[in-house]
Amino acid sequence: MSLPHGVFISFEGSEGCGKTTQIQRLAARLEAAGQPVLLTREPGGTPLGETIRYLLKYAEEGRDMVPEAELLLFAASRAQLMRRVIEPALQAGQWVIADRFLDSTTVYQGVARRLNPEAVCFINEFAVGERRPNMTFLLDIDIAEGHRRMAGRNTPGGTPDRMEQMPPAFYESVRAGYLALVRREKERFRVINAGRSVEAVEAEVWEQVQGLVGK
Repeated sequence: MSLPHGVFISFEGSEGCGKTTQIQRLAARLEAAGQPVLLTREPGGTPLGETIRYLLKYAEEGRDMVPEAELLLFAASRAQLMRRVIEPALQAGQWVIADRFLDSTTVYQGVARRLNPEAVCFINEFAVGERRPNMTFLLDIDIAEGHRRMAGRNTPGGTPDRMEQMPPAFYESVRAGYLALVRREKERFRVINAGRSVEAVEAEVWEQVQGLVGK
């Protein structure tokens, strides 16, 4: 049974925290419970967004990208995704599970890249309007463990993408930025210790979500 206006859940966290795995497992549980599920990722999720994704993460032309350009490209991808995919799905009563949303920009560009937080907030709101996730999972993990996990996974071309090549201090800023954001928006966020087994994280995520099923 679908919900009248759908449910919007996002997953956030630093590199190597296991977002993709947990999103897939949550989607499988929801589908087994008879819920219609749509998965999105950022940047990407639309033909335009996927082109932007390649430019941001892999293209040689993006290697010397300035933080301001990076911010605007992420926002452009998100604006297209919001209006062409997420909003229509929610209006149709689907569950939307997003692999990153505007919180990533707040933290990666606003904190770690040290851009003006007010400007980042304005651009975020311009890109998505007033829509926010009903629930956001922060998969929190020790930076060293996240890097260890990244080293063991396959990437296109066999090399880390542009964001994954940032130094540890960058990811320390990302983690601190997320935890500060959680303190400001306690009602929306659920912080999950992602350093545990995949099964333990999955169980805790499902415990938080299952109360929404069938409402």
